[in-house]
Amino acid sequence: MPLHLIERMVAEDQGEGDAVVCIHGLGGTANTFGPLLPALTRHRVLRPDLPGSGRSQRAEGALSIQRYVDAVQAFCDRAGIARAHVLGHSMGTIVAQHLAVQAPRLVRSLALFGPLIAPPEPARNAMRQRAAKAREGAAGLHDIVEQLSQVAVSSETRQHQPLALAYVRESLMRQDPEAYARSCEALAGAEAAAVERIACPVLLVTGDEDGVAPPQNVRAMAEKIAGARVLVLPRCGHWTPVEKPEDCQRALRDFLSSQRN
Repeated sequence: MPLHLIERMVAEDQGEGDAVVCIHGLGGTANTFGPLLPALTRHRVLRPDLPGSGRSQRAEGALSIQRYVDAVQAFCDRAGIARAHVLGHSMGTIVAQHLAVQAPRLVRSLALFGPLIAPPEPARNAMRQRAAKAREGAAGLHDIVEQLSQVAVSSETRQHQPLALAYVRESLMRQDPEAYARSCEALAGAEAAAVERIACPVLLVTGDEDGVAPPQNVRAMAEKIAGARVLVLPRCGHWTPVEKPEDCQRALRDFLSSQRN
């Protein structure tokens, strides 16, 4: 599996076939999409750690949605990818939407898990408070992990899927506190993309217990994007690929197959 390092940003590159680019969310890494790889065996899959996250924590300066968009485009250019299916989770879905608007020739389709157009004002304030908490260091990040472990996954996941819950905790715990704080600020400052201009096929997947991307909001989002499909997974929280991997694999496989017909 080739590993790319471009301007302190790391990405895994594996497989052959039509390209798929995966964009993780706040507190995530390339590993967020590991559970979906069985549905992508016939594709070339590029999974970056966004600047400030995972193995790309050494990124300097302020972070923003536009910086993420530019970074993903630069990676695609360097990797020789001119056309790709784009997968996003949480904050990564905002990045993916901007990418589809700004580089429509690059984005062949969008499959967005836990999608949102932009955070509402209460969520922006919460992100700023979370950034301040993260800057308290390990203790502050521990408090964030404890809180999100209770609210970001479904009750079924907490009770019956200890490995999924452990993954979410580990993904958050391994973030650098300062880099995570700047990532929170990037999300707090996120602006909505002109989603009505998205012309490629779009799949929106959320959970019925997703408080970040509740079903009613995702359905309203779909109304702004011509032809967008919505799938609501039962007994599922915000970490859809991790909490319901088989369901997400099936939905993704069907979505990509439909574009070959």
